[in-house]
Amino acid sequence: MGDWYRDFANSGLGSTLVRQLGLPRPAVLRRYEPGAPLLPGPAVVGTAGEGRLHGVLTRVLQDAGVPVLPAVDGDGERLAAVLLDATGGTSPADLAAAHAFLAPALRRLGPSGRVLVLGDPPSAAGSPTQAAARQALEGLVRSVAKELRDGATANLLLVPAGAEAAVPGPVRFFLSGRSAYVDGQVVPLTAADVPAGEHEQRPLAGEVAVVTGAARGIGAAIARALSRDGAHVVAVDVPAAGDKLAEVANEIGGTAFQLDITAPDAGQRLVAHLRERHGGVDVVVHNAGITRDKLLVNMDAARWSSVMAVNLQAQLDTTQALLDADGLLGSGARVICVSSQSGIAGNRGQTNYAASKAGVIGMVRAWAPAFAERGATINAVAPGFIVTEMTASMPLGTREIGSRVNSLQQGGLPVDVAETIAWLSQPSAAGVNGQVVRVCGQSFLGA
Repeated sequence: MGDWYRDFANSGLGSTLVRQLGLPRPAVLRRYEPGAPLLPGPAVVGTAGEGRLHGVLTRVLQDAGVPVLPAVDGDGERLAAVLLDATGGTSPADLAAAHAFLAPALRRLGPSGRVLVLGDPPSAAGSPTQAAARQALEGLVRSVAKELRDGATANLLLVPAGAEAAVPGPVRFFLSGRSAYVDGQVVPLTAADVPAGEHEQRPLAGEVAVVTGAARGIGAAIARALSRDGAHVVAVDVPAAGDKLAEVANEIGGTAFQLDITAPDAGQRLVAHLRERHGGVDVVVHNAGITRDKLLVNMDAARWSSVMAVNLQAQLDTTQALLDADGLLGSGARVICVSSQSGIAGNRGQTNYAASKAGVIGMVRAWAPAFAERGATINAVAPGFIVTEMTASMPLGTREIGSRVNSLQQGGLPVDVAETIAWLSQPSAAGVNGQVVRVCGQSFLGA
């Protein structure tokens, strides 16, 4: 399931040929490896406006051992990251400082570099002028993301006053290799109690995580990532996938639990299993999903209802069962739901699938306040074109177009989805709640 064109374009002969022909050259992305440094080189931190988070950003970098340059000069070494604290802006005139800092810094940005901008939520602005300045950052960041090359990404964090403690975890994610395929995204934070002393390499140590649809593909990658980060994983899938499910569970030292999540008693059976075997659950990943594609006018009722049952209703029913089970899903719990780019942009021949995945987003947003009251979070991840066994069977032309129509000019890998889910599962992600994070390389569809 490799990317033949990317590999060719980065070979000696291929690199020369694609340059001569003016063809795109997708970069080999920097992905997370346990023990690797947060960044492979220095970073620079600038301000535009009040810049109330400058000290927080500097401390995050220094604590990770990243050299922080005082300024950008013309002939220094390549930068691994460019961070702009644009909080406290009051008018569009403040954006001139953003341009003055970013323009020279981006010229120095190295391969797989990171650009991260932090601003205030436009919804909390005190005037139309202030709201305009805050909203302008979204257009700036999304455009910068489309201008970057060599696997570099740009993202925006919106940080309201009082949410400073929630900043370090998301900053580390967006600077690290975990976010390799997350590009051009806007993630609002909220004030939250973030536990101190999280283990850098095993942030989920001692926790219990449930992953549905874990027998193969993205689900198996999620199970591996959560296990690597310290969790005991309860891998769930249908009985027909029992052999593959057992292989995944044995590989990671987890537990296999065969369950049809659409069964009327599925939620109660899962609750009973978790209570009896583990005493509770800390992370729940609703990954299981199916497709039954057909144009709407040709779609029969069975195709529609089966997709809705697996992709949406099962998530609703299972989550409600966990919430109703006294003491099972408590403070600090994380629920992550797998949506899809199709649920945001739509897709021809996938009305049932797109509707179900859009429904997941609505569910997450509606449940977020109730989760916040428990000290828990619920979020969604929306993958774009991810290279799997299923996409490998697509016609070559369809597959190539699907994988190239994004800022990174390549399809993502199952591990890219898994890394984003693993981050949202961490205690340090407490300030992210009710959000949808696209893992799509900044897809041009629905962007």
